[in-house]
Amino acid sequence: MNESSWGASPGAGQWGPPDHGLASSLRGAAPPAPAGPVHDWGAAAQTRPMPIVPEPGGHQDDDREYRDIRDDRDHPDDRGAARLSGPLFREEEPQEPMPTSFPGSDRSADSAKPQKKSAGRNLRAAIGVGVGLGAVILASLFVYKPVFIGVIAIAVVVGLWELTSRLAERKDIRVPLVPLAVGGTAMVVAGYVRGAEGAWVAMALTALAVLVWRMTEAPENYLRDVTAGVFAAFYVPFLATFVALMLAAEADGPQRVVTFLLLTVVSDTGAYAVGWRFGKHKLAPRISPGKTREGLVGAVLFAMAAGALCMEFLIVGGSWWQGLLLGLAVAASATLGDLGESMIKRDLGIKDMGTLLPGHGGIMDRLDSLLPTAPVVWLLFVVFVGSG
Repeated sequence: MNESSWGASPGAGQWGPPDHGLASSLRGAAPPAPAGPVHDWGAAAQTRPMPIVPEPGGHQDDDREYRDIRDDRDHPDDRGAARLSGPLFREEEPQEPMPTSFPGSDRSADSAKPQKKSAGRNLRAAIGVGVGLGAVILASLFVYKPVFIGVIAIAVVVGLWELTSRLAERKDIRVPLVPLAVGGTAMVVAGYVRGAEGAWVAMALTALAVLVWRMTEAPENYLRDVTAGVFAAFYVPFLATFVALMLAAEADGPQRVVTFLLLTVVSDTGAYAVGWRFGKHKLAPRISPGKTREGLVGAVLFAMAAGALCMEFLIVGGSWWQGLLLGLAVAASATLGDLGESMIKRDLGIKDMGTLLPGHGGIMDRLDSLLPTAPVVWLLFVVFVGSG
């Protein structure tokens, strides 16, 4: 529509309303105009167009809306406070969350205080159980060696019971416990009496007994069950047999066992203490989120120091530098053993293998680092000072 269609305004240099003919026809045919702001034709039409989406509120609201549209177009990052109303244009301001407590209340004061770092277990119970187990082990070691063999056999049987029970509960894997318990005890005794050769023979016979025992049940899942049974026989009693092999040394058998136990405990304690205090970088977050690289460094340092002292003062013919290597190997094997059982527990969906030992979990939760460390320590003793 061109300018001539609107006609001339009465005032010079200004535009006015439409001519009388057009206005009369519009007044007769058009419906009433929607409610909206009334504009001064002489001041507004010459400077700017009408707002696209007017909102009731008078000249000031209309001016502010138009400026917002223009400013948003020219300076998209410099937006004013006002915006067009409606679901397409409204820009909600972020709302402050409602406080769950008010200043001066006990809950607000408690939440403001820094939380102390938790150790994650009952330390008093854990220390008490550890001291009690240590006393039993030392008494059986230095009073009468066969008593300690009985302690190993009991730990093996209980560990097998915990492992097979969890496999049945969580995975419906039916591992025959009777041949495992009998064969596991035989492995430990054969290792002490006949050495490594006797331990291997007992292991083979135990695996055969598991295969035969499982034949008395339905054939479904036979391969799965016997595979788990052979794994359990190797993982618990066979690895524990190397402790009996250490004890069999005539010159310093009990001292070798004490060194093995002490280095493993010191490694575990060093990793726990240093990791709890300084740990920031996860060692294996998908397997064991609580373990850190700083904790591993603590395990290595503590175990190497303890190994140097033990080899120098407890082991016949040992030297401090051999103890450093022994401590390093113990820290590595104990950490891998702990991670290995963590993998088993994660696969089973459990936190602990049992609840027999307060503050520790089950027997298997204490044997996780000891079992894979036993053959490593036995082998290094043989290399450094002989079989004894």
